Amino acid sequence: MSLSLSLSSQPFAGPIPAPKISILVSDLSSSGAGRWGGAVRPFLLAQALQQIGYPVELVGFTCDGAPAVQSTPELPIKTVVGSTYPSFVQSIQQLRQQIDGDILYAYKPKPSSFGVGLLDRWHTKRPLLLDIDDWELSWHGGDQWRYQPTPKQLFRDLGKANGALRQPDHPLYLGWLERWICQADAITTHTQFLQNRFGGAYVPNGKDVSLFDPQRVTGRSIKQQYGLSDYRILMFPGAPRPYKGVEDVLMALDRLNQPNLRLVIVGGSPYDDYDQQLLSQWGRWIVKLPKIPHHQMPEVIAAADVIVVPQRDSAAAQAQFPLKLTDGMAMAKPILATRVGDIPKILADTGYLVDPGSPDQLATTIEQIFANPTVATQQGQRARQRCIEYCSIETMAANLAQVLATVIPT
Repeated sequence: MSLSLSLSSQPFAGPIPAPKISILVSDLSSSGAGRWGGAVRPFLLAQALQQIGYPVELVGFTCDGAPAVQSTPELPIKTVVGSTYPSFVQSIQQLRQQIDGDILYAYKPKPSSFGVGLLDRWHTKRPLLLDIDDWELSWHGGDQWRYQPTPKQLFRDLGKANGALRQPDHPLYLGWLERWICQADAITTHTQFLQNRFGGAYVPNGKDVSLFDPQRVTGRSIKQQYGLSDYRILMFPGAPRPYKGVEDVLMALDRLNQPNLRLVIVGGSPYDDYDQQLLSQWGRWIVKLPKIPHHQMPEVIAAADVIVVPQRDSAAAQAQFPLKLTDGMAMAKPILATRVGDIPKILADTGYLVDPGSPDQLATTIEQIFANPTVATQQGQRARQRCIEYCSIETMAANLAQVLATVIPT
């Protein structure tokens, strides 16, 4: 389906304005897409689309009535409080009334985003794009997951107020919705794994390399503020989860047993108590920083000696594009990462790669990096150049322009 732009019979009064794009987000609260402010995928899509001249709005649900990122004239954010079925049907109608765009762009193939988009497209005929940045079913067992309840369990799941099937994005519904992905007018993904599985155009995450610029900040004040000045800092600027391999780095630090090494975790996990599990076993190596606003993250990254991206080899990791990877690249930091998913393709030869799940290789490479600081600095500088060329917001915008050209007639 393409967007029909009709020409007025009135005399020409200037160029036809670009159609407005409504990005549909399932959760804009602090536990969802809003948790890292403007750093995560829907905000990057918005920034890239604005660069090529499209007005954009974010429209989605929250769990508490207020989005975690404030609406601005440049990027309006409209939200509706989410709910469970059957009340969620009313929430969908309320959200649809907020949509002001000419084109719908659903973020994630969830009922609460892509499902809303499909419903709206059937009524309004607006073109519908879909962005896939995770394999949602991978969190539930992937292709092996099955819903096979007993009659009693089915009754509870449907009948109880907190029943599992009352949740808008229950894995049963995620599986159903995957069959409708082909109905999108265009699909974008950000990893080879997702492109192989779902098709569409490959649009890697872009980094604002003017904000993440090592010439702008030194990180000295962050080191002083958090008592890090006397340490060599390995930094994980994300939310730890078991598949992200933070435990492997901590086991490597146990092997090295060097008192001037620390792993700095920024922000922590909003999902569970995994942070506390790490601290209880490896607290001697960990410095945990609070959640930092997106615009201050360059200064935090500048305080690191090495950025670690130690993903383990799982379907969830293969499907993801680790944003902390390009955080470090843009800030010209040495990157120590694992050969998982698109990481080797993104880094190429500008970082340090080891096998996933290998604390011994991590320990050896950490020693190598600190034993050869000149080489490590050169690697970081080369990583920034690669980020500018392949992973900048400008590159992301150019990729999106090609996708939109298939939907909007010129």
